[in-house]
Parts: sequence; structure tokens; C-alpha cells
Amino acid sequence: MAASVTLERIPLRLRSLGVTALDERLMTIPRSATELAGARRFLAEFLYFGFKEARACLFAGLFFAAVFLTPRGGVWGLPRYDFLLLVAIVIQGWMLWAKLETVDELKSVTLFHVIGFALEVFKTSASVQSWAYPDFAYTKLFGVPLFSGFMYAAVGSYIIQAWRLLHMRIVHHPRYWMAGALAAAIYVNFFSNHYIGDYRWYIAACAVGLYARAVVVFQPMDRSRSMPLALAVVLVGFFIWLAENVSTFFGIWRYPNQLGAWSVVHVGKWSSWSLLVIMTFTIVSNLKHIKERIHVPD
Repeated sequence: MAASVTLERIPLRLRSLGVTALDERLMTIPRSATELAGARRFLAEFLYFGFKEARACLFAGLFFAAVFLTPRGGVWGLPRYDFLLLVAIVIQGWMLWAKLETVDELKSVTLFHVIGFALEVFKTSASVQSWAYPDFAYTKLFGVPLFSGFMYAAVGSYIIQAWRLLHMRIVHHPRYWMAGALAAAIYVNFFSNHYIGDYRWYIAACAVGLYARAVVVFQPMDRSRSMPLALAVVLVGFFIWLAENVSTFFGIWRYPNQLGAWSVVHVGKWSSWSLLVIMTFTIVSNLKHIKERIHVPD
């Protein structure tokens, strides 16, 4: 109890290792910004947008830095996958303690962790073998290291952080039951495509139609900008696909065509990740503070 009280007395800025101070700096726009125009404004907004996006990737950045830097042989006698699980738990715990994420946000991220892990168990099963985790670990369950769920949770964490930093809101979002049905279809197809055919592109076409009018409004600096929500999803999916290429290059997991020598992950995975982003956003959008800034037309 005494240790807990002592920890709570630590100033928030110190707990967050300066991240909260950085957030205040990024979200406090200097008055001189209103005078910018032309190329100077474009450059300033581009830099602010880049910094905010990088900050939103805090969990993903720290976690994947550990993924890339951890030797394959492990650390301090701990197998690599087990060490990565420990790192992920420490990062997540630190973000909660430093109030960089709320308990409700953590619940949402944890749900996606569970959903992602269930998908991993199926995809790596003996009857499917879409990919594999070749290294030994004490924390493997059904052949899947427990840290793998954090890779999916990182997407949810990014959306939550970006929503706050960029003052995001959605205009013309589809009705929630429709978005939920689409998200369910996306998830089911990841399983059913091994038995009744891959309906990914039909689902993608439905997603384009459903979100055709949806626009994400964001604020890189002092003015609001917007883009189609579908475009934002595709861009996020692309960067996840890039991260997947780096991860397979370092041998964290491997697809069957990468067992002999590494090769670029098939570009078709980009579409899978984009659909997964839609599913993630559907889960995250049910958080109260996010739902408040989502406009669903009557």
C-alpha cells in the first residue's frame, strides 16, 4: 500500500517520461501559425501532422523497436518471444500508470488483443499453416506466443492516440449496426476463406459503399483538414503491411514462401490489413469519448 501511494505521488510529467509535456506542446499551436500561408503553411502542417502521427504510434513504436532489437537467442536467458511479452506488458502498464491511456481504452485494446490472438491460433494451426512462429517460448499457447496479440492491440492503441492528438471526428459515419455487421463479416472471412472461398473483395466493395460518404476531419495544426475515411483506412493498412515486411525479415514470424529465404510479403496482405483496420475502428468507436465526435446521419 505504501509503495502504491509513493508511486501515485510521482508527478504526471515525470511518470510519462516527458510524453505529456510533448503532447501539450503538440496540441498548443503558436499564435504565429495563423499568419502562415502557401508553402510555409503546408510545410508546418505537414511537420505537425508527422510529429502527431509518430506520437500516436508510441506503443507500436516502442513495441516494434523491441521486436527488431531483441536478439533471436533471447535476452538474459529468456527466449525472444517471452522477452517481447514482458516488454509489451511493461509498456502497456506504463502507459496506463502515466495516464496516456484510460482504463476504458485499455479494455478496448485488450479486446482486440484477444480477437487477434484467436485469429493467430487458427491461422497457425496444423490444418491451416498460413504462417508460423518458429522459435521456442515458454509463453506459447496452442503454438502461438502470447506477445502476438499485442501486435493487433497496437493498431487500436494508435487509433485511440491519434483521435485525441489530431482532434479527429467522423462525418457521415454509417449506422453502428451496419458497421458492426461489416466488422463481423470481415472477421468471419479470415476463418471461412479456408473452407468456402475468400470473399474479401466482396466485403471490401461493401465497405467502400458503406463508408462512401464517411469523412475523417482532423487538425494537424490550427485548421481542420479532411479526407475520405476509406482512404485513411487504406493508408494505415499500407503502413502496417510495411511493418509486417520488416517483422518477417527479422524472422519474428514467417509465411510458407519465406522459409527458405525472405521475400516481400504478398501485396494482397495490404487489403487484409486495411479490412482489419476497419474492424479495429468499429471496436474503438464504441468508446464514449470517441462516439461523441462521430456523426451518424438520421
